Amino acid sequence: MRHRLYAVSLLSLAATAVRADPPSPILTTPEAHDALSYAEPQVARVVHVDLDLTADFSTHTMAGTAALDILAAPGATLIVLDDNKLAIASIADAAGRPLRWSVGASDAYKGAPLTVEIGAARRIVIRYRSSPDAGALQWLTPALTAGKVKPYLFSQGESINNRSWIPTQDSPGIRQSWTAKITVPADLTAVMSAERLTPKGEPAAYGQHSYRFRMDHNVPPYLIALAVGDLAFRPLGARTGVYTEPAMLDRSARELSDTGKMVDAAETLYGPYRWGRYDVLVLPPSFPFGGMENPTLTFATPTIITGDKSNVDVIAHELAHSWSGNLVTNATWSDSWLNEGFTVYFENRIDEAVYGKERAATLADLSWDNLQRDIKAAGGPDAPGTRLHGDPEGAYGEMDYNKGSTFLRTIEQAVGRPRWDAYLKGYFDRHAFQPQTTAGFLADLRANLIKGDAALETSLQLDRWAYQPGLPDNAVHVRSATLEKIDVDVAAFDKGAPVASIDATHWSTQEWLRFLNRLPRAQTAARLAEMDKGFGLSTSPNAYVRSAWFELAIANRYAAIVPALDQYLNGVGRMLLIVPLYRDLKAQGEWGLPIARRIYAGARASYHPVAASAIDKILG
Repeated sequence: MRHRLYAVSLLSLAATAVRADPPSPILTTPEAHDALSYAEPQVARVVHVDLDLTADFSTHTMAGTAALDILAAPGATLIVLDDNKLAIASIADAAGRPLRWSVGASDAYKGAPLTVEIGAARRIVIRYRSSPDAGALQWLTPALTAGKVKPYLFSQGESINNRSWIPTQDSPGIRQSWTAKITVPADLTAVMSAERLTPKGEPAAYGQHSYRFRMDHNVPPYLIALAVGDLAFRPLGARTGVYTEPAMLDRSARELSDTGKMVDAAETLYGPYRWGRYDVLVLPPSFPFGGMENPTLTFATPTIITGDKSNVDVIAHELAHSWSGNLVTNATWSDSWLNEGFTVYFENRIDEAVYGKERAATLADLSWDNLQRDIKAAGGPDAPGTRLHGDPEGAYGEMDYNKGSTFLRTIEQAVGRPRWDAYLKGYFDRHAFQPQTTAGFLADLRANLIKGDAALETSLQLDRWAYQPGLPDNAVHVRSATLEKIDVDVAAFDKGAPVASIDATHWSTQEWLRFLNRLPRAQTAARLAEMDKGFGLSTSPNAYVRSAWFELAIANRYAAIVPALDQYLNGVGRMLLIVPLYRDLKAQGEWGLPIARRIYAGARASYHPVAASAIDKILG
C-alpha cells in the first residue's frame, strides 16, 4: 500500500513476552502522527502491558505495577510514555535494576511525557499509584449505585483518559496486548475488557480477592477497561451475557435478550467475531456515554433499559465496533469518523437484519435529522467543524457518526449493496488488528472497489466527503414511513390539535424524539402544561424522552419543569442527554444560568470526570 509506511521492519522484538499475535504495524505517514500523545513509537514502542493493581476504595486510587514489553529501533536508549498525574515510585528493568526516568512539563488536557532511559532493557516495571482524581476512573459511593449498599468503580478510557491510571503509550495507533491481575475487596467482583481467567476470583490477603484477565490480541490502549462492584451475571446465549448489579439483572436481561441474534447478524454481514465472548455490562447512571465498545465486554448506560427494546440499537452499535474501531482502528483522533461513521452504518445494517427494514429506516432518518442539527449548530455547511478529517479532538457534535455513516450509505447506493458488502468484508480482513487513516481508507477504496473507474470516482466525490466541510450533493437521505406519520401529528399539533387527539401510547423512543424535536421551539406555557399533563413528559420513565422534553421547555423558560429537571440531572450522567440541557440553560441567560449552576453544584459529584469536565467548560 503506497500510502502506508511501516516501522516494524526497523525494530527488534524483546523475547520476554508470551504473545498470541505479532506486533501490529505503526503508521509513519504525516497524517498518522498523533498530536495527543507524547510517544515516539518509531523509536521505541510498547507492545504488551502486564498490570498488577489493587483498587483502594478508601483512597480512590489504583496502585501496583505495570510491566511493559518494548519494541525498539537499533540504538534506541529512551522510550516516551504518556502520563497524567501518576505518582511514580520507581522504574526498573526486568532484573530489578533501577532505571532513570523523568516527567516533563504537563498540559492540562494531554498530561505529561514520561521518559525512561531504557538502555538495553526491553521490559520495564513501573511501580506507581493513580491520582484520586484520575480522569478515567469514577469511584461511586453506595448511594450512587442501584443496590445502595456497596461502592462501585469503573473506567472510561476513550479518548486519552487511560494515561491517568496506566503508564503506557496512550495512542490509538499503538496497539498493545495486555494482561491484568486486579485485587479488590472480597465482597466485590472485578470485570475487564478481556478474557476472564478467574471469574470467581482468587483469595488474597486482608479480605481481598484477585481477578486475572488476558487480552492476546493487540488493541488500542483506550480499550483497556475495568469495573468493580456488586455484580451479577446472566447468560443470554452460548457466547453472550449481561453483567449488572443484582437489582438491575432481570430488566437488563429482558431488554438485551436479542444480543446473540445481533452477533449472528453481524458475522453474516462482515465476517467472524474475533473476540471470543460478547457480554454487556449495564453500569450505574453516571456512565457518561450510551455505550463503550470495550472488547469482550461492552459498557452500557442504564438509560437504554426502557422495557420496549427501542434503544438496543446502542448495543448493535457497540457490537459493530468489534469490527470498526476495535479490529480496524483510527490511527489518530483526527480520524475518529473511521470508528464512529463506519459503526453507525454497520449498526443500522444489524438493526435491519434483526428488526426489519423500517426499524433501520427509522434510525437512519433520525440520524439524518441529527446531522442537519449539528451542521446548523456548527455554524453552517462551510464551518470547519463539519469536516470528517480534522481536529484531533473531533468534529462538531455527532458529525463523525452521522456524516460518516451517510458517506458510507451513499457509496452503498452508488455501487449496490452486494458489491459494497463484499468490499467491506474484505476491508476488515485486510486491515484486521491494524490502525488506519482517512488517506489509507480512501487508498484502499480506490484500489479494491473503484479500480480505476473514472466515472464512479467522480460520482462518489470521495475527497470532498472526507476533507471538505458540509454535505456533498450526492448525500443519501433514507426516509422512514414511521416518522412521516409522526410528522403528520407534529403538523396537527402545530395547528392547534389537542394533546388528547394524538395517540402516543405505543410510540418508540425514536417516534417521541421526532415529535418533540420537530415541534416549533416557541410554545405557550398553557400548551406546554397541556403536553406535560397529557403525555406525562416530566415523569416519563424514558430518559431520552425527558431530555428532549426538557430542551423544549427550557427554550420557553417554562419554570414548572425545574423540580423535575433538577431530579433528572441528579439521576442521569449520560452526556448526550444532560450536556445539551446545561448548554440550553446557560443560553437562557439570567433565567437559566442560575438554575444550571444551582443544580450542577449538587449533581457534579455524581458525574464521571469526563462529563464534569465538559459541563465545567459550559458553565465557566
